[in-house]
Order: sequence, then structure tokens, then C-alpha cells
Amino acid sequence: MRTSIRTADLARISVFAALIAVLGLPGALNVFGNAVPITLQTLGVMLAGAVLGAWRGTLAVAVLLVLVAAGLPLLAGGRGGLGVFVGPSAGFLLGWLPGVALTGWLVERAGRSPGVVRLLAACLAGGVATIYLFGIPVQALVTGLPLGKAALLSAAFLPGDVAKAVVAAIVVRGTQRAYPDAVPAVRRERLRSGER
Repeated sequence: MRTSIRTADLARISVFAALIAVLGLPGALNVFGNAVPITLQTLGVMLAGAVLGAWRGTLAVAVLLVLVAAGLPLLAGGRGGLGVFVGPSAGFLLGWLPGVALTGWLVERAGRSPGVVRLLAACLAGGVATIYLFGIPVQALVTGLPLGKAALLSAAFLPGDVAKAVVAAIVVRGTQRAYPDAVPAVRRERLRSGER
């Protein structure tokens, strides 16, 4: 199957890359001496996967990360440049890619009208668990902390990340009710049938 990107897809990818950047504007909050800040940007990652699906959601996150690597201050707290990819939060940032892909993949397979519970499960699996799976070991490596201590520090993120997953699931469900074409499974069916 030939994969191509339509202009409308490019627009959606760009909008979600911008949304993730905008969610960094409120800034970052470091708690309990943690070198990794709490931000709203993971909410954008969850939304990108759940609304755009695996492929387009991953492209949106990749676009943002490329712009950050190029030096644009698009991360919370005005951070940007290659230095963020070797700092304590590097694993969390790189975890955005498999996180958004898994969220999108799960939502694509949830059918034409996924409920809030399925959307929440997808956001928790991709937008929380997967990102932690990448982030915690890299944080431990960069900071020299034992893995258990890094995991304990990251537990401070958990209540906020669960709340973001709940918000993402509710927003996505409302969006899909208002605009059924926003359901990734509908998009996949159209691509398979040759519709544009």
C-alpha cells in the first residue's frame, strides 16, 4: 500500500505539533528536587495520537522534536536545542514518539466509535506507561540515580499524567462525536477503500 500525505494531513500534523508547543507555554514545574519538569505537553502527545492515529500523530511529534533539536524554544520553560536530548528529560522526550504511536494504534483498533474508557486506556498505555518506560531509565542514567530512586521521583508525575489522560479521553470523545471523520478507524477504512 502506497503511503502519501495529503495537504489536509499536513495541516493536521502541523496543528498538533503547534498544539504540543503551545501546551508548553504555561511553563514547567519541578517538584521534590526532580530534574525532569512537569508540563502539559504530554497532554498534547496523547491528543495527537488519539485524534490523528499512529502514523500522523507520530509525524506531529517528530516535527516538534526536529524543531526543538534545531534550537527553537518549544519545550516548557522555553527549552530547545540539542542539549535537551542529553539532559535528564531526554528519555521522556524520546518516549513521546513510541507513546504517541501506541496511543494512536490502540485508538485505531478501538472501532468507529470508541468510548471514553477505551480512549482512556489508550492514553494511559501510550501517553503515560510508554513514556515512563523510556524516561525513567534515561533519567537514572543521566542523573546517576539508582533506577528505583528515579522511578520514585517520577511517581510525582503520575497523578497529573492520569488527570491529563482523563482530559484527553473526554476531549477526544467529544471531538469524535461532533466530527466522526476524526475517528482514526474511519480514516483507516477510507484509505483501505481507496477514498481520499
